[in-house]
Amino acid sequence: MTHPINPHMAATFPPPVMEARRWLEGVTFPPERPLINVSQAAPVQAPPLPLRQAIAEAALTDDAAHLYGPVLGLPELRAEIAQQWSAFYGGAIAPAQVAITSGCNQAFTAILATLAGEGDEVILPTPWYFNHKMWLDMTGVQAVPLATGATLIPDAAEAARLIGPKTRAIVLVSPNNPGGAEYPAEVVQAFFDLARARGLALILDETYRDFDSRSGAPHALFADPQWDDTLVHLYSFSKAYRLTGHRVGAAVASVGRLAEVEKFLDTVAICANQLGQRAALWGMRNLGQWLAGERAEILDRRAAIEEGFPRLKGWRLLGCGAYFAYVEHPFDLPSDQLAQRLVREAGVLMLPGTMFQPEGSAEGKRQMRIAFANIDRAGIASLFDRLEAFTI
Repeated sequence: MTHPINPHMAATFPPPVMEARRWLEGVTFPPERPLINVSQAAPVQAPPLPLRQAIAEAALTDDAAHLYGPVLGLPELRAEIAQQWSAFYGGAIAPAQVAITSGCNQAFTAILATLAGEGDEVILPTPWYFNHKMWLDMTGVQAVPLATGATLIPDAAEAARLIGPKTRAIVLVSPNNPGGAEYPAEVVQAFFDLARARGLALILDETYRDFDSRSGAPHALFADPQWDDTLVHLYSFSKAYRLTGHRVGAAVASVGRLAEVEKFLDTVAICANQLGQRAALWGMRNLGQWLAGERAEILDRRAAIEEGFPRLKGWRLLGCGAYFAYVEHPFDLPSDQLAQRLVREAGVLMLPGTMFQPEGSAEGKRQMRIAFANIDRAGIASLFDRLEAFTI
């Protein structure tokens, strides 16, 4: 390549899921032992039929669904989010405090673009969600790792020691990707209090909120009348209604923050997918009972992981929740090498902990992420059969 490349972009690691898919090239999987793919945390089924019919109806009859829409999103969807989440969290969220984005990844990038520039710092608990780390790397923002130890639950007191003059934000993901941990309400509150006291933003990504094992609101941050001076909340419709290809997410923040977000969105995509926004709105109004069934199924798969895991001698289950089990393997082999051998020798594709930890991390070399949301109880049993039989 003869033209220059932005050095921050060149230094950013390749997309991990795409890298893992390349491990499948040239490998054949016999019919009696098909590939078990637990690498990606996304639904692989289409949306439920009534939602697909609603999308088709909008495509046929709503001319506006094919045009540019407001940069910050469909007004009806923003209002529905504000109304439902105010009730769910026991707080006050206005439609003007909601922005619709092209998926939750864009919500994160848009918010970070308003918060931090080259040379600034953002605290990320480890293991971290790799796309968060990638965006910081691309923009020259320093990711400051916050180790979470054996519990995978971050500690606000530890985070306080990492705050410096260049710190702009702390990021939490709960239920966590990749760790599966559900952060207790008091932990989330402690981080909110810390961020407010130090003049930082607390970015709380609740992409997997709908699959939290706890009933009711997982925290009380929105009950604070001035929540928007500190909190930025992120959400994805991809997991709730299987709308991964339609790219619909949301950011909830102060009106002033969203005025800056609008600049970013208008420059990058102008507006989120219009059919996807209508699908998300229809889902919020009509699929509550269906989503409860999806949650029950995911919680049952989580139970299957927890019940069956003791079969794997030498393995440790570090965290389990929402779509993920985060585990420690027993082999004298770095996890990135182990992951590739598991493809060839066991017909299992999972992601290594090296993709979720700082480069050179000893912990990352011992850890693996199992995304179990797309395999049922029988599939989980087969996964354990293969891992139990695997040796090096």
